[in-house]
Amino acid sequence: MRQMISAGVPHRLRQRLLQSSLGLGLGTGLVSLPALALSSSVGPAGIDALRLHGAPYFLTGRKIAIGQVEIGRPSVFGLDKVAYEDMPVDVSRVFYLDDLADPNQYVDGHAANVASVMVSQDKALTGVAPNAALFSAAVGPIRGRSAQPDECLASQQVALSNGGDVRAMNFSFGEPLRRDPRPNPVLDGNALLTQCIDWSERVHDILYVVAGNQGGGGIPIPTDNFNGINVAYSREADGLYRKVDFANLSSEPDARSRSLPFLETNVGPRRSISLVAPGSRLELLDPDGRIRTASGTSFASPHVAATVALLQEWGDRQLRADTPHWSLDAREPMVMKAVLLNSADKLKDSGDGLRLGMGRTLVDEGNRSWIESDAYRDRTIPLHAELGTGHLNAYRAYQQFNGGQWLPGAPVPVMGWAYGAVESPLPPTDLPRAQAAILHQDYVFETPLQANSYISATLAWERQVVLNDDNGNERYDIGESFEDRGLNNLDLYLLPAEAEDLSQAIWSSESAVDSVEHLFFEIPATARYKLRVVYRQRVTDDIVQPYGLAWWAVAAR
Repeated sequence: MRQMISAGVPHRLRQRLLQSSLGLGLGTGLVSLPALALSSSVGPAGIDALRLHGAPYFLTGRKIAIGQVEIGRPSVFGLDKVAYEDMPVDVSRVFYLDDLADPNQYVDGHAANVASVMVSQDKALTGVAPNAALFSAAVGPIRGRSAQPDECLASQQVALSNGGDVRAMNFSFGEPLRRDPRPNPVLDGNALLTQCIDWSERVHDILYVVAGNQGGGGIPIPTDNFNGINVAYSREADGLYRKVDFANLSSEPDARSRSLPFLETNVGPRRSISLVAPGSRLELLDPDGRIRTASGTSFASPHVAATVALLQEWGDRQLRADTPHWSLDAREPMVMKAVLLNSADKLKDSGDGLRLGMGRTLVDEGNRSWIESDAYRDRTIPLHAELGTGHLNAYRAYQQFNGGQWLPGAPVPVMGWAYGAVESPLPPTDLPRAQAAILHQDYVFETPLQANSYISATLAWERQVVLNDDNGNERYDIGESFEDRGLNNLDLYLLPAEAEDLSQAIWSSESAVDSVEHLFFEIPATARYKLRVVYRQRVTDDIVQPYGLAWWAVAAR
């Protein structure tokens, strides 16, 4: 019965079968039915979001809008014949490109599956943010051409929905390089769709979350973005989602596409994977409410996008209550990015809190943990090639966010976040990094940090992409283009509290190519420390460079 129920029975019939079976004394065989893969991935074995749904948090994404762009779209009752009343996946509005969707047009199973991860209200297959308002746009069929202009148009339409207040956008699709119209296309961040989402993130204040497929035959555009989050997927091992699935195409693939003579990977040393989330053998809801099992990064990224809705509901609650150390900066995409990446699980805590209370040890395809990687040893590499900064943990992200906002120049607690800025009055320069302008902001911990504990800190800022707005309407229109104005270079240092010379740094993250710096380091001695954000090199015309920063450390005992 369990197999039959989970193999394709519509939601309404499944509920009747479940009730009937329990009444016939088959309860023992069905007790485990609610522990299906989607609920498992949303629960403590996965991202631990179900904990936030209940007391005392009651975070379900209520009054928070999130978005989705796909080739197709989920179904909507009253619009599409396949949908029925009380659908477990309730979508607020659906579009085709930049207009309202027509009845029964481009309804798609994949889009519905992705939407169910985010907003399903099914009791057995509960989504991450079941009460969030989901706006979804379909691009329509792609027939051997680049649809990047259409995809950009659809993304803009969703970003402008809900009065322009959409907090996160999920991309569970992409474009292969073979369809990119540029001569000799590479993953350098300058495909039209990649530039579009980096532009939209900055202009529309929306965090883009992208399924992280690179490699031979993958969908690498727009995984070469700078301003979003790219997600790999994990599978269960020993009862936890704690291992990157072997089917992932990572930042550094070793397989070539049949149609291209080179690897579909980022130009230079910049890596693509930011975060890991569950994506293996998830039970998901189709447009008609039937259940299917599927795997892939397509279903990992919506776990991240919907977690933003939970965090933003909490942030808005603090703003309404006028809680100290909260401001509208809590809505900034770079704050969300820093919070999500910094709170990720890397190493399971032994119970003493020295590993920041992390719930799992995440391992790569070779069963190696984050601290066995070059990202742990090399100050110029902020992200693990397969693991990014670690595995999404929604509850830990809530804890990180709940640390509140703090300003430089005054003592800060061991957990918190900041939305700050550094300034460089000097013009853009091509001088070597050591000779470039160096300005900084310090965040000094108010208490000593415990020896042999870990500190995690993440810095995120934006690449500046602008729209070549030919008609001056401040919107993207088909035929228009974007211009990459560049990425300023920021670094992140851990220093003794009284130190001023960067040569005294205990550790640092100093990538010259990324828009993220991340350090995870074991504190050598109980003492007072500080984090320093350094403006290493200005590239753009803007004197001021905003950033999001999150940190988590352990106070001395």
